[in-house]
Amino acid sequence: MKLALIGAGQRGMIYTRYAYQSEDIVAVIEPNDDRRKAAADEFQIPLDRQFESVEAFYRLGKICDAVIISSMDRDHYEQTMQALDLGYDILLEKPISPSPEECLRIQQKANEKGRKVIVCHVLRYTHFFAEIKRIIDSQELGKVITIQHNENVGNFHMAHSFVRGNWRRSDLASPIIMQKSCHDMDILSWLVDSGAKRISSYGNLTYFKEENAPAGSAERCLDCKVAADCRFDARKAYLPMRGQWPATAISVDQSEEGLLNVLATSPYGRCVYRTDNDVCDHQVTLIEFKNGVTATFNLSAFTNKMYRTIKIMCEHGEIRGDDNLNVIEVTRFNSNMAEPVEQTVVRPAMMSGGHNGGDTGLMIDFLDNLGNAGFSSRSSIDMSVESHMMAYAAEEARLTGTVIDLDQLKEKLQHSITA
Repeated sequence: MKLALIGAGQRGMIYTRYAYQSEDIVAVIEPNDDRRKAAADEFQIPLDRQFESVEAFYRLGKICDAVIISSMDRDHYEQTMQALDLGYDILLEKPISPSPEECLRIQQKANEKGRKVIVCHVLRYTHFFAEIKRIIDSQELGKVITIQHNENVGNFHMAHSFVRGNWRRSDLASPIIMQKSCHDMDILSWLVDSGAKRISSYGNLTYFKEENAPAGSAERCLDCKVAADCRFDARKAYLPMRGQWPATAISVDQSEEGLLNVLATSPYGRCVYRTDNDVCDHQVTLIEFKNGVTATFNLSAFTNKMYRTIKIMCEHGEIRGDDNLNVIEVTRFNSNMAEPVEQTVVRPAMMSGGHNGGDTGLMIDFLDNLGNAGFSSRSSIDMSVESHMMAYAAEEARLTGTVIDLDQLKEKLQHSITA
């Protein structure tokens, strides 16, 4: 198979490195000169197949079998629609689009053209969540009644990606519930095997704003007199992490001098209390599914780790999972407090690759689907749109202080794209 990479950032490079083990990478499209050159060198892409703009690439017509679209959120729609018109199959980084109408239009066109669009909902491909799904579907604990699900973003991850980084503003990218947590909406819907009925949500940007800046702090960390006492000092965030994320996300040059140059000029060197960020640093979402299951989802930056925990309460027992520890506890309910607890601890098989092997599982699925006439992806566009409707509804509910009825929302959106 021949593939092209649109967007040579961190996620795009991860997917393409996997594909490169068995497939040909014939073109790279990336506006950043350093990233474009780095990708071209790594994947041995000739100069005449290195493009600064997607328009220049698309003018060639269809020159390969599929494209990996891993550009910024608000570029996905136009790039995907043009790729579909040219006959490309697509691996599409989440979110599909920040706009629910655009998500539906992509789904509609993909189905009309008979093209394969697989969305990067990598959590579906982890052994961790697959094992939880197996336990639920076995009905050994009866039906699911309610779920508590937590996404611990990590205070340093929040500062990097959602305060200083590309996803700091909803108008530039997406609300954080869409950008970061359409994954979680997808997992919840998948686990309970139901679409959402009603959603409410509450949250705000509380901490990462100027009123919380330390006295005497500056606009940029390199100029700050109190940086030594600040855990968000950019030098502390990036210099010890040379060669690793998040340092690799801000510069191709991983020397100390290269990173300091970036911190002196880019948003990654700005004070976290004095940027133009506006996305929530905490958000709680309440979901009622059509099959009667209820769920709470808690997104928070106020934690020291980046992991997910989940508690699923069923008729006859509960499932607790921690994807950082890769541990799932299955407990059957007792008749009384004195009775011995019947509990099973499951440690799912580990798979290499990011997101607990989810990145690897996704790429196996994508490449297998490209080679087959049938289409049975775990995260096809048809499977993935529901999560984006849920994330959009959660943000709408947060902003308006209302409860959003999903069927009414979908009816309104369908009318808007057919009017």
